Amino acid sequence: MENIIELRNLSTEFKVGKNTIRIVKNVSLDVKKGQILSIVGESGSGKSVTVNSMVNLLPKNGRISSGKSIFKSKSLNDINILDQKPYGKTMRKLRGLEIGMIFQDPMQSLNPVYTVGYQIIENIREHRKISKDEARKIGIEMLRKLGIPEPESRFDNYPHQFSGGMKQRAMIAIAMVNNPDLLIADEPTTALDVTIQAQIMDLMKEMRDKEAKSVILITHNMGLVAEVADQVAVMYMGRIVEYGEVEDIFKNPSHPYTRALLKSVPIPGMDRNEKLATIPGETPDPQSYVKGCEFKSRCKYATEECGKRDIPLYRVEANHLARCIRLEGEKELVDEK
Repeated sequence: MENIIELRNLSTEFKVGKNTIRIVKNVSLDVKKGQILSIVGESGSGKSVTVNSMVNLLPKNGRISSGKSIFKSKSLNDINILDQKPYGKTMRKLRGLEIGMIFQDPMQSLNPVYTVGYQIIENIREHRKISKDEARKIGIEMLRKLGIPEPESRFDNYPHQFSGGMKQRAMIAIAMVNNPDLLIADEPTTALDVTIQAQIMDLMKEMRDKEAKSVILITHNMGLVAEVADQVAVMYMGRIVEYGEVEDIFKNPSHPYTRALLKSVPIPGMDRNEKLATIPGETPDPQSYVKGCEFKSRCKYATEECGKRDIPLYRVEANHLARCIRLEGEKELVDEK
């Protein structure tokens, strides 16, 4: 299956005072056309920074120190996004049209001085030569699909007149209204109730199944991952520690961190009095250098060898990779170049 975007050896660092902190460390992954890739991990694992780097969208103190992000654009053919000016003409064309982004915080993504409808129309007409009336009809229909009540009148409301969940849906509408080939969704259902969550996920699955669109879904919700994802990338401390098809990851988790994440999820039929498993310890300070496996201080399988060197990826199955020293000698070493 053809890829829509290919990320190779991406590393991203941030300048904080006099220090330079490496947040994303040699990340490589593929997003296939017509599939949903979910990136999972605890807060601070580097998920959002990875996808923002992928589309060359970083704050002033951020810098991509190495890597490629090859996007298979319909209009521009194969293009390395990281070679482009972050806010240049090419990226303005791609973002919003061929690549849609749903950011985590709607309060910072919606402009409080413009109506919600104005902001949706602006995105449509930035990329399509259609009238305001046509754009308005398209925008209202998108709000309707996303479960906004009375979308015709709500279209002219300001963001402060929307509830938190409605703001989230308005932001999703802006990202999806131009029917992008790749949708990046960063915790898109955090502020939504389960009914609206289901509607949003149904829309994403419809994009995938009927229109062969691709989605990168960042989430903490492993149940959501099991339901909608085709592939999973598990991140910890800026590295991908496990990567593969969703069935392989859930049936045969091969990194201790992945196993710990799955054990912390409630399952149907479990005793209400049974306590969920937790991951002991805390994520190391990203400003401190950790030699070897970053998870070793929280891992019950850790040995002295885990702290002596960086741990490479091993091939557990054909499309299933994991970064754990316990696989050494048993599984094929993966070339990460």
